[in-house]
Amino acid sequence: MEFISDYGLFLAKIVTVVVAIVFVIGAIVAQSIKSKGHGGTAAGSISIDNLNDQFDDYKRQLQQAISSDDAFKKIEKEHKKQLKSKKKAPDVAKPRLFTLNFDGDVKASAVEQLREEITAILTVAEKTDEIMINIESPGGMVHTYGLAASQLQRIKDADLQLTVCVDKVAASGGYLMACVADKIIAAPFAIIGSIGVLAQIPNFNRILKKYDVDYEVMTAGEHKAPITMFGEITEKGKGKLKEELEDTHELFKSFITDHRPDIDINDVATGEIWYGKRAINKNLVDEIMTSDSYLMAKNDSHDIYLVSYEEKQTLQQKLGLAMSYSVSAVIENIRNRDQAASISKEIS
Repeated sequence: MEFISDYGLFLAKIVTVVVAIVFVIGAIVAQSIKSKGHGGTAAGSISIDNLNDQFDDYKRQLQQAISSDDAFKKIEKEHKKQLKSKKKAPDVAKPRLFTLNFDGDVKASAVEQLREEITAILTVAEKTDEIMINIESPGGMVHTYGLAASQLQRIKDADLQLTVCVDKVAASGGYLMACVADKIIAAPFAIIGSIGVLAQIPNFNRILKKYDVDYEVMTAGEHKAPITMFGEITEKGKGKLKEELEDTHELFKSFITDHRPDIDINDVATGEIWYGKRAINKNLVDEIMTSDSYLMAKNDSHDIYLVSYEEKQTLQQKLGLAMSYSVSAVIENIRNRDQAASISKEIS
């Protein structure tokens, strides 16, 4: 009887998993059909949040929490009075501040979202508007961060004010992006700098030789792949790679000098990093402040919009992600039940 009971419990678990998966698949397919019916595009969509409204909501929530009922009624009455006055007043448009977030990895993967966000803003931006980018990146690949910097240059080419805020880190490729801005603002302990170039290539040639494994590297072109993971490292190869790194470093330094001519480039292009309070003395940044303080300072004078691009997932991606979550949740639930049953047996 115990065997039949255990088998029945096991079968119930399997059925639960299958039913959960089928339910998730059905829900996603239905949602996909619904999205297509509403004219959704496969590329993605732009999300816009009014931060002025968000700040105002925070203020009123706190006022309600810390005020008596009578006091809050007066505050609400005054608030409604101000709203009516604004509606009756002449419609004077405020300058707009569009804010974006760039969270950079080694590949600068967020450059695709940045491209779409900037494109969207440039379709409506006017000369009185400002764009603020909050950059967080320790740097990465030269070509991808070069593209990210070029996206910011589009803002400058449109003759718009560009501000970069660094709350945590904008080093190496992150600083390559930041230096394009008209103004760089950094938190006191934000990491700035690392103006250098790095190449790391593990080499297993000696291991292959130790075990008598032949590995041939065939190239066309004298300097094609001077150093590889399995080929023998030569002085000529090391010299060529070093030459390429130095050339990239010179391009990096030249780019920074073009955008921030007041920097003593030979003093800062050593690969070192500086915290915000030290970086301002090197002219790497212009002001010490957090992005939050900057936005709050602009709250009364500007209409502030947070713009973000969200790429729509394919049906297959949604299915895979949802199934993964669903199966993990069911397995975790089963595990918890098993542990509870085991404890129950021990107690009994």
